Amino acid sequence: MEKESPLQKRIKRHIIGRTHSFFVAVTPGLEALCLEELRSLPLSANAFSMAKGGIEFEGRLQDCYIANLHLRIANRVLMRIAGFKASNFSRLEKKLGSIPWELYISRGVIPEINTSTKHSRLYHKDAIDERVRSSIVSRSVLAEFHEDDGGPRTLFPQQVFVRVVDDMFTISLDSSGDLLYKRGLKEHNAIAPIRETIAAAALRMAGFNGNEPLLDPMSGSGTFSIEAAMIATKTPPGYYRNFSFMDWPCFRPERWKHIRRESEINIVEPAHQMIAASEKDAASYAALEERIKFFAPLREISVLKMDFFDMRRKDIMIIFNTDLPGLIIINPPYGVRLGTKRKSREIFRKIIEKLRIDFKGWKYALFVHDGELIREVPFKKTSIILDHGGLKLTLLTGTV
Repeated sequence: MEKESPLQKRIKRHIIGRTHSFFVAVTPGLEALCLEELRSLPLSANAFSMAKGGIEFEGRLQDCYIANLHLRIANRVLMRIAGFKASNFSRLEKKLGSIPWELYISRGVIPEINTSTKHSRLYHKDAIDERVRSSIVSRSVLAEFHEDDGGPRTLFPQQVFVRVVDDMFTISLDSSGDLLYKRGLKEHNAIAPIRETIAAAALRMAGFNGNEPLLDPMSGSGTFSIEAAMIATKTPPGYYRNFSFMDWPCFRPERWKHIRRESEINIVEPAHQMIAASEKDAASYAALEERIKFFAPLREISVLKMDFFDMRRKDIMIIFNTDLPGLIIINPPYGVRLGTKRKSREIFRKIIEKLRIDFKGWKYALFVHDGELIREVPFKKTSIILDHGGLKLTLLTGTV
């Protein structure tokens, strides 16, 4: 049996063997939905604190693995590693020098520093970044490492987040790497696409459970359909990607493999194709049709080359082989990044009329950019305002 190095013993005692504070960052407005998700996961944590833009909880290292693998609505998971007050650079340097960076960051890795300040005497972000980076480098030089350490691994650039409010510093390590909306499934994008995390939130708000028909009639790159297929098959959203925590010195590959295997037990194959993505644009249609060949969950999607406004109720019955109502989800053009505002209003009104005629009894999820148009929706509705790439969108859900 290989003898543990002093560094390995410290990592085991201080990182693997202890609880840590985690912050799950989420799009403002979706905190409550993300909290529901967290509470449904097999975490060691049982107490959560919701704040604007995220949820905090205390947990073990494996909780970080589980959260990254399973959360559909979150943007990233941060691990808090230090908190202190500093109103001058001398104090800041002293506090940074006491952080055992070698327990958190692999040898040779120089992370990206992401600093935000508010009401702080130390407001110069570049100067703060420089001192954090210098502290990490100096600690790496002094620290003792594994003899077989061949240098840094590079799954993802490591990010360190520094948040300063009223001279109080909170330093966090990013465990996710790429934002969690990147599922590792898509290589193609439409113009002004909805992020997967927003799509997952819309499906959850609309009550989608994977056992009913879902029509994505303006599918673009297929984000709604792909998310629905992942939900219907109970495939974890992070199943096909890697994470920054896999580069950490404390990473336990066998534990991670066990967690992934446990998640595989729940993956199912629905009896019928109940998800249909329709797109009249030939390039988008072909890209989505090609993509679904590579991932088993996506085979639950039927890809149609059809204009939504040409669909009739009998076509819908043929598509799903049932006359039971389901969920229709639409993200129409806004006239901001695509088309004109006048044209987008015309399309929106056509959508409402189409729903009224051919989708009575169906649940709907509809994104609206123009607040004036919300009053024109005649169906019972619930709304939530979301920030989508600087645009304020309203998500309407209800029944036609």
